[in-house]
Amino acid sequence: MGATIITSEDLMEFKVELLEDIKELLQNHNGTTAKKWIKSNEVRELLGISPGTLQNLRINGTLPYTKIGGVLYYDQREIMEVLERNKVNKNF
Repeated sequence: MGATIITSEDLMEFKVELLEDIKELLQNHNGTTAKKWIKSNEVRELLGISPGTLQNLRINGTLPYTKIGGVLYYDQREIMEVLERNKVNKNF
């Protein structure tokens, strides 16, 4: 049996795949799925931001939302996509 050389890129790819698998497991914990639509207070708690910051994210178009009867709703999947799009990779 020959030796296999593992590069740092291989390890980084494995890390990303592992983190995605863990994230999926956490979202589907106990057979429950995450809510599709969440309200402003849940978004603020999820992201750890103030009401003013959330308002700025809406105004500048960073976070899409839906307004029904004065209540703002956010698609949780879209919030996660925004986080992924704005992720900064630092190679340590």
